[in-house]
Amino acid sequence: MLASSIYAADDTTVNITNRMKRGLKQDGDSGSTSGGPAEPYKRGRPEEEEEEEEAEDMGSNWGCLPQEILLHIFQYLPLLDRAFASQVCRGWNHAFHMPELWRCFEFELNQPASSYLKATHPDLIKQIIKRHSNHLQYVSFKVDSSTESAEAACDILSQLVNCSLKTLGLISTARPSFMELPKSHFISALTVVFVNSKSLSSLKIDDTPVDDPSLKVLVANNSDTLKLLKMSSCPHVSPAGILCVADQCHGLRELALNYHLLSDELLLALSSEKHVHLEHLRIDVVSENPGQTHFHAIKKSSWDAMVRHSPKFNLVMYFFLYEDEFGPFFRYEVPVTHLYFGRSVSKDVLGRVGMTCPRLVELVVCANGLRPLDEELIRIAERCQQLSAIGLGECEVSCSAFVEFVRMCGRRLSQLSIMEEVLIPDHAYGLDDIHWEVSKHLGRVWFPDMMPTW
Repeated sequence: MLASSIYAADDTTVNITNRMKRGLKQDGDSGSTSGGPAEPYKRGRPEEEEEEEEAEDMGSNWGCLPQEILLHIFQYLPLLDRAFASQVCRGWNHAFHMPELWRCFEFELNQPASSYLKATHPDLIKQIIKRHSNHLQYVSFKVDSSTESAEAACDILSQLVNCSLKTLGLISTARPSFMELPKSHFISALTVVFVNSKSLSSLKIDDTPVDDPSLKVLVANNSDTLKLLKMSSCPHVSPAGILCVADQCHGLRELALNYHLLSDELLLALSSEKHVHLEHLRIDVVSENPGQTHFHAIKKSSWDAMVRHSPKFNLVMYFFLYEDEFGPFFRYEVPVTHLYFGRSVSKDVLGRVGMTCPRLVELVVCANGLRPLDEELIRIAERCQQLSAIGLGECEVSCSAFVEFVRMCGRRLSQLSIMEEVLIPDHAYGLDDIHWEVSKHLGRVWFPDMMPTW
C-alpha cells in the first residue's frame, strides 16, 4: 500500500489494524456451518439476545461503515494514520483515495542537511501527482532556505496541469529559497498554475521572483475570482504590475505588498466604484541599506478616497527603517490601524503618530532609545480613541506617565505588553506597586512582562 512503503508502522496503529482485520474475518466466517441459508428469524428468542447479537455485528463489521461516515472520520486523521487505516479493508482503502480528502495538502520540502523540519516523502509526492493532482484545490508549499527545496516545489507546480487550484501559498521558512532560482524557471512553473486554475481566489507569493508579465497571466485567467494577494518582497514587480491587478481584479479584498509598489494610482484604483470594499491592506516599509533608499510620499487625497470607499478597512504598516529615513511619513493624517516599528524610532516620529493616526488600533514599538516617551504616550491616548493594543520593548516611560496613559485608555486596552525594564520608577509609583494601579484601570489583573534569563 501507499504508506507502508514510505513509513515504518507504529505499533499501536498496527495493533488496531490487526484487530480490525480479525473483526472482518470473523464477520465473514460467521455463516451457517451446514452450508445452508441461515434462518432469518427464530420464534421465542429472547429480545435481549437479539439486541446483543446486533451490537456484536455492528462492533465487528467495520468494513460496512457508510462512506460518508468514513470520510468524516478520515478528515480528522493525520495523513500517516489514514494510510495505516487504508490497509484494513477494501472499503477503507477506497475511502483513503476519496477526492474530498485530497483537496487540501501542504508539501513540506526540506533538506536534511539544512533543516531539522520534516519533509513530505518523494514517493508520496509521486502518488499525489499521479492519482490526486486533479483533486487538489488548496495547496501550500513550505520550503527551507535551500535551492534544492525551491526547485522541488517548482517541479511539482509544473506538473499541476490537470488541477484547478483555489488557493496557493509559497512559504519560505528562511531566505533566500525561491529568490535563488533562475527567474525563468520559477515563472514557467507558476504560470502553469495561473493558466490551468481559472478560479484562483488566494495567492501568497512573498519573497519570490514573480514579475509583471506573470501577473498579467494571473489576471487574464483569474480576475473574476482573486480575492487575496500577498506579495511582499517581490523585487521584479513594478507599480504598474500591481496596478494592473487592481484595475482588473475588482473582487480583491486583501492585499499585501512593499511600500515601493504603493502609489496614488493604486489607491485610486482600489477606491473605484467597480471595486469591492477592501478589507485589509498591508504595507511593508523596509530599508536594507541606510540612506540609500528613497521613499516617496502618498497624497492625503488618495488616502481619503480609500477611506471613503472602504471606511472599515484595516491598514497595517510594518516599518523597518533607520531613524533618519522617516521624513516622508506621518506628515499628515494617515488611516493606519495597525502600526509596527521593527527598529529604533525617534521621539519625534512617535509624537507625529499621535497627531496623524486617529484610526490607530494597535501600536508596537520595539526600540526607542534612552529618552522617556511620556508626552508621546499621553498624546497617543488623547488622539487615538480606538487604540486597544500596545507593546513597548526597549523604551523608557516613567511609571506616572504610564499609569496616566492606562487611565486615559481605560478598559478598551485588551492587550498591554510592556517589559518591566521599560518602566522608570518615580516619586509616585515604583515597580512593586504599579501593577495595582494599572490593574484597577484595566479592570483585570495586570503585571509587566519579565525579560527571561537563561
